[in-house]
Amino acid sequence: MIKEIQLRVNLVEERKENILLHKASKKIGVAKSEITGVKVLRKSIDARKKEIIFNYKVAVYINEKVSEKSDYTFDYKDVSNAKEVHIIGFGPAGMYAALRCIELGYKPIVLERGKNVQDRRRDLKAINQDHFVNEDSNYCFGEGGAGTYSDGKLYTRSLKRGDVRRIFENLVYHGATDQILVDAHPHIGTNKLPKIIENIRENIIKFGGEIHFKSRVTDFKIKNNKLQAIQLQNGAEMTVNSVILATGHSARDIYELLHKKEIALKAKSFAMGVRVEHPQEIIDQIQYHCSGERDELLPAAAYSLVHQVNERGVYSFCMCPGGFIVPAATANGEVVVNGMSPSRRNNKFANSGIVVELDIDKDFKKYEKFGPLKGLEFQKDLEKIAFFAGGRTQTAPAQRLVDFVDGKLSPELNETSYQPGLKSAPLHSLLPKIIGSRLRKGFAAFGQKMHGYHTNEANIIGVESRTSSPVNIPRKESLEHPEIEGLFPCGEGGGYAGGIISAAMDGERCAEAAIANL
Repeated sequence: MIKEIQLRVNLVEERKENILLHKASKKIGVAKSEITGVKVLRKSIDARKKEIIFNYKVAVYINEKVSEKSDYTFDYKDVSNAKEVHIIGFGPAGMYAALRCIELGYKPIVLERGKNVQDRRRDLKAINQDHFVNEDSNYCFGEGGAGTYSDGKLYTRSLKRGDVRRIFENLVYHGATDQILVDAHPHIGTNKLPKIIENIRENIIKFGGEIHFKSRVTDFKIKNNKLQAIQLQNGAEMTVNSVILATGHSARDIYELLHKKEIALKAKSFAMGVRVEHPQEIIDQIQYHCSGERDELLPAAAYSLVHQVNERGVYSFCMCPGGFIVPAATANGEVVVNGMSPSRRNNKFANSGIVVELDIDKDFKKYEKFGPLKGLEFQKDLEKIAFFAGGRTQTAPAQRLVDFVDGKLSPELNETSYQPGLKSAPLHSLLPKIIGSRLRKGFAAFGQKMHGYHTNEANIIGVESRTSSPVNIPRKESLEHPEIEGLFPCGEGGGYAGGIISAAMDGERCAEAAIANL
């Protein structure tokens, strides 16, 4: 017999050997000798009160062998000579689309503008040290997409669009720790993701798929509203039937190409703001109600904040405990910041995007001439402002938190994890009013919710502008573009995902739809 139960364990109990066995025996009234195993299904931390509790969901095996086998199998077939599906982009959506094609007996041909994970490292070093951005290889573009070197958080709310567990099990199949199957907010880490992504690539190639790096798509050949071929930057042309467009939310050239060819696009609401960086110890002390260092059993503390200001949400986004702030620009002449954490989350800083909801129908009147690209053009302008305010390099404009709220230029800045460096700038006046004024009120409110958060020991760093795509590429119920036969917009770039897991699920769905079209 197997029973699923909930157990609560405090910090003192967590240190005890076999505590879950002891508690399970007591809760269900079965002798320990009859329990053959206790399998953890889910683990989370409740730190709302002074006594911190670990919440466990466990399966208790009573006189029954513990199952170690996954409920999921991945039956990859040799597709070397199978029908082809072309996939543009090799981020989470593109990777999972390719894997799903192989499972279903079709050959994925992947075209990725960037480089493989190893070669990307040199270009990331060039951004951080030399302030040079390779427009095809950076924190957003390249094997694995933006998630590879910007954190690898796996939390998602997209539970209705696919089988979340299947996505997680596939990551474990390709080398991720099975801890991601248990944690309430799973995270792989930027130091471990590249190897997992290499394993995925090798599997795709092993079973007959193709992956072409440094292959930027520059044109679509369309006849009678059907996609006939795609053209690459090197002039090569590939005949196609079904194309999954999984280029991510920063592939602006793709939006501009579609708009130029008068292919339907829609402007989409999104959010923009800044990154805030505190010493991790401050966040730990607030969240864990402690003084000094946190207990060794506790992970670096995270937080989630939201506040309404003038009918717009101001909220934390992509919070990175024990993490780093990184330069996420995709072109020279712009400054964009993002956050990441290594698997151990052991850096001395905590950072988070703090962003403001923007309404595409109300907030962009000056940009109406750009049609569906109006949000994109606003985004570009803010990134240029950050570039000039930072000194025309990848140095980012920054301000201490209280100074920002009070509208004062910071005479000096705090230490930072952001490698290209910071320059003091009046972000309170540089940011457009629809963002800046709401952020200032939002930060003041966050200080009331988390006492100690509103401090000049924290830096505000600009700008956090790539939270999601400002453009939606429409599609029908069949997931095909309503005007162009054979084109399947997918993932974050199409406006259908908001992170690694939701993008992966959408990639699988688009693979199934593209195959049904053949």
